[in-house]
Amino acid sequence: MTLKTTLATALFAIALSTATLAQESPSPAGSKVYFINLKDGDTVSSPVVVKFGLVGMGIAPAGLQGDATAGTGHHHLLIDKELTGTALKNPIPMDDNHRHFGKGQTEATIAFPAGTHTLQLVLADWTHVPHVPPVMSERITITVK
Repeated sequence: MTLKTTLATALFAIALSTATLAQESPSPAGSKVYFINLKDGDTVSSPVVVKFGLVGMGIAPAGLQGDATAGTGHHHLLIDKELTGTALKNPIPMDDNHRHFGKGQTEATIAFPAGTHTLQLVLADWTHVPHVPPVMSERITITVK
């Protein structure tokens, strides 16, 4: 883990421990996130531009100064990971496999090691907790040359 990632993780934990966490954030019916430019089975070269699509909700920043407006959230990209069960009721971890885009970003350029990787998008509220029901893309598999 890099120093930058370690510091970001520590600040994230401190922010969540001092913030008053919101109750469940409902997602509007029909909301979905999806990959705009990637599909299951694609072969790509690193670095990879990943574009995030969203229908039925809005984008808003996260964190202590985040926006708790109903029907909004921010993107998280899961790389070679899955969120299931009780993990869907807790803040999404922040590490190399759980990328946060809490400033409202709708795309990212990511350096992947060569090989096969799974990707999934998850929208979460300002506290990094997935909405109820969760707004998650299908998991896709890409091969990086």
